[in-house]
Amino acid sequence: MTSTLLVLVLLSQVEQPAPSSAGAVPPLAASTVGGWRYLTRLEASGLALLPSSGGGEAKRYAQLTPMLVVDGGEAFGLNLGAPVRLRLGGGGSSAGLVRREDWDSLSDWGQVVHALKIGSDTSPVGLWVGALEGYSLLSGHLVRRYTNRANPDYHPAGASLTGALGPFYVEAFASDVLGARLAGAQAEVDLQHLFAGPPRQKGRYTLGLSAVHDWGQAGGVAPPVMLAHLDGTAVVVVRPGFELHVLGGWGGRPGGGGAWGAVAGVGADALSPTLDMKLRLEVRRQHGGFRQGYFGPDYELGRLSAVGTSGLPQAQAPFPDGFSTYAEAVVAWDGVRLGGLLQRHLSLSLGAEVFGWGRVDVDGRLATQFANRNLEVALSGLALGLGQPGARHLYSGQVRWRFGHKLYALAEGGTLLYPNADGALRPGAYASLGLGVDNAR
Repeated sequence: MTSTLLVLVLLSQVEQPAPSSAGAVPPLAASTVGGWRYLTRLEASGLALLPSSGGGEAKRYAQLTPMLVVDGGEAFGLNLGAPVRLRLGGGGSSAGLVRREDWDSLSDWGQVVHALKIGSDTSPVGLWVGALEGYSLLSGHLVRRYTNRANPDYHPAGASLTGALGPFYVEAFASDVLGARLAGAQAEVDLQHLFAGPPRQKGRYTLGLSAVHDWGQAGGVAPPVMLAHLDGTAVVVVRPGFELHVLGGWGGRPGGGGAWGAVAGVGADALSPTLDMKLRLEVRRQHGGFRQGYFGPDYELGRLSAVGTSGLPQAQAPFPDGFSTYAEAVVAWDGVRLGGLLQRHLSLSLGAEVFGWGRVDVDGRLATQFANRNLEVALSGLALGLGQPGARHLYSGQVRWRFGHKLYALAEGGTLLYPNADGALRPGAYASLGLGVDNAR
């Protein structure tokens, strides 16, 4: 099971799963050696993996999560650590001491690298390796809000590589650096830069082409699939701290014989010392099984068993032709001042798509902090196929309370879907309660 209690600390703050809070307190600091900053952490908790209401045996584990964070400034950050689950009960006499499903493939060893960052936001080349959570590939019309560890028995390390040269910008990614899985890229050209030289404002008029391929050979075998998409974006309103843009695009499945889709929409970005907000509204057309956001938050499960089917993989499942409306909001707010992922009173990420033939898909995450940033609460949920038979639901919540300079308590719980050998999904749940210690101060 992917532990949502793993934390990412990069640059000069400790980044925890629930952003934000109240009160103006300085960011947590770690040990400093020679200009580099370090943080060490150990979490110990009891974990119960519970069967569905249909029966089955509960499995109990002692979970230990060590972590080491190294912060080398804006251009380097490293977070190493993974949960080790030691069996306390359940699972039968053949079960080993360590939960086998967490380490039974080469890809699972990728979970040791929770985050590696090389290059800053202004670097011509940047690299990210680790967990992909809510990841979108630039325009997001192929890969949108994707999570590579949604399968609780598959823990890969993904990677994202960006590069800029003159009017060109490229982002490439892989969902699993140790397995033959999802990979793709999007290349964009700044048209104003290309035809009129370097502009005062970069990226005002862009044209992009993306392609993504899934080999389907890790995290469960599934049929391969490849999609491509062409995008155009124009920023039509520019004000201090605000931009409004329009967008359009067309995509399809190469060799798919009539699988295509089109999209048009509008987006707005607002940025101030206390608010970072991104909004998007789109109208989409689907035909022949193609859809925008095909590689989405549920893809790691849907590729094995699509929503609303009796076990068909997503690549083979029918998808009705029609129109849909998609809306997305990503908001970060702090009553004092935004400062990385630690200093935010409120963090909200929500996406929803309504199809003309009666289906609704929603996923989101809400995180807040209280009590002088010592209490963090986060809720996340995913509901796909609402209004249709076979709708899929996943929910989770977590609480973290720091009650000393080095100690904190944590609790979490939620629902899970485990893939069986035949691709069918088996429902379950989890609950965890424990303590953590670190050298933050």
